[in-house]
Amino acid sequence: MKLAARVKGRVQGVGFRYFVQHHAWDLGLDGWVRNLPDGGVEVEAVGSPEDLDRLEALLRKGPPGARVDRVAAERGPGEPNGSGFAVRFF
Repeated sequence: MKLAARVKGRVQGVGFRYFVQHHAWDLGLDGWVRNLPDGGVEVEAVGSPEDLDRLEALLRKGPPGARVDRVAAERGPGEPNGSGFAVRFF
């Protein structure tokens, strides 16, 4: 299963992408996270529904120093491919 999420709030400049990457690695998810020009963060992750639930809950909390105002998340089909989880810079 795939999770596609956009996170709004104070989520840039507070280590949010690395927070997401760390937890995604711990959960064994594939995918990526990146900053958006509008100040938000975009996440795409693939894994089991239970692990995606855990990640989504973490997105709603964020790391210390972050303020999450809104998470828009959608689920869809997707299969893990062993690519790991990366921070994107574009």
